[in-house]
Amino acid sequence: MIELLVNGFVTLFVILDPLGLLPLFLTLTRGASAAKRRRIALKASLIAAGILLVFALFGLAILSGLGITLGAFRVAGGLFLFWIGFELVFEKRKERHERSATIAVEDRDEGEEDVAAFPLAIPLIAGPGAISATILLSGSLPTLAGQTGLVLVIVAALGINFGILALAHRVDHFLGRTGRAIISRLLGVLLAALAVQFVADGAAELARTTQATTPSSAPEAAGAPSG
Repeated sequence: MIELLVNGFVTLFVILDPLGLLPLFLTLTRGASAAKRRRIALKASLIAAGILLVFALFGLAILSGLGITLGAFRVAGGLFLFWIGFELVFEKRKERHERSATIAVEDRDEGEEDVAAFPLAIPLIAGPGAISATILLSGSLPTLAGQTGLVLVIVAALGINFGILALAHRVDHFLGRTGRAIISRLLGVLLAALAVQFVADGAAELARTTQATTPSSAPEAAGAPSG
């Protein structure tokens, strides 16, 4: 379980990508004081934590209600996370986030000042990738201890995310554009590898499910009257 939690923390931290979020955060909070930036970062992190915790605790029930098996979701979620890793390596995700930030800045210029909920909490922090990863991890940790560990992982990842955003100007100045690019690419490769593992686990679970259901139909076929 410890290994799963560590992998879960790494996966979630890479998807949150706080280092890649720094320039957008500074753009969205342009002209704000350091104290106000910390308040915005805290509010965005709390909103994102609430969203991810809901999906961590009730995501599997939602899937079950929709008739989606965990194996199928692991394959789909793994492919989705692989795409995010691809975007990180080739800086495509940055372009998509910049579009969301541009829309938010335009709204702020028209009088909307609170950017903590949109686009920071949603979709920049608790986006589809983070939600998918949370549900995947929840399915791998079904016990009470596992769910408790997952909650702690989410809190820890978002806590570090908040810390980096709260010190956004200093961290951005220290790393520079080159430093951020190198780290994002390395994390993207790591996420892609973890995503492949999710797909492999999901495919194996789908195969087991298929094998388990196939024999049950054999006795019925054998006992059926011949024409």
